[in-house]
Amino acid sequence: MLTSADIDQVVGLLSLRELQHFHIYCTASLRRILREDNSMFAMLNRAPEQVIWTEIWPGHDFPLQTLQGAPSGISCSAITLGKRYPVYVPAGRSGLLPEESLLGLLLTSSKGRRVVYMPAVPTIGKPLLDILESTDLILFDGTFWTNDELIRVQGSGATAREMGHVPVSGADGTLKQLAGLHRPRKVFIHINNTNPMLDESSREYAEACSAGWEVSRDGWSAEL
Repeated sequence: MLTSADIDQVVGLLSLRELQHFHIYCTASLRRILREDNSMFAMLNRAPEQVIWTEIWPGHDFPLQTLQGAPSGISCSAITLGKRYPVYVPAGRSGLLPEESLLGLLLTSSKGRRVVYMPAVPTIGKPLLDILESTDLILFDGTFWTNDELIRVQGSGATAREMGHVPVSGADGTLKQLAGLHRPRKVFIHINNTNPMLDESSREYAEACSAGWEVSRDGWSAEL
């Protein structure tokens, strides 16, 4: 399931290229960027049905299926979070594509349990808050602690918001804006290695935990 065409989202597909069959769900725009604009991804289509591409549309529920077409017991709905294509996509191309480049996913199990997956969130508004409140588990963008994190740590770079991420801290950060959510379990994912909350002895880690959040780690799992 592709939520964007960012390199860290799609490069793993090339590691799965050795002619084993697998299934990719993505919007028409993301598929076009990979299959038509980037010849390297032709490695995914060297044999008939090497990869099954299934087009999805934001706001429409669809079932996740096995390669044999059997139901997985999980339904999915894609949520549009903005129009921000990766920098490697030419401006002339991205300007012609619809607003389906940055997605969140709402997954619902056969038992009715709901998980939302949002590794890159550029803004937080009431419609998004309503979706989050309706879920049982939130896997949410925790990329940067502060808006100027990369600039302070590396001496250069863009701000978190310029890169399409709401920072965790600050007056309009994630901790403040999502403080009113009480139903779901809240977990930060997609955490950059400059983010101080990765250090469990840090003030930032303690602040996130005191606000009701968990910080994901390698091997973390949840059962619903």
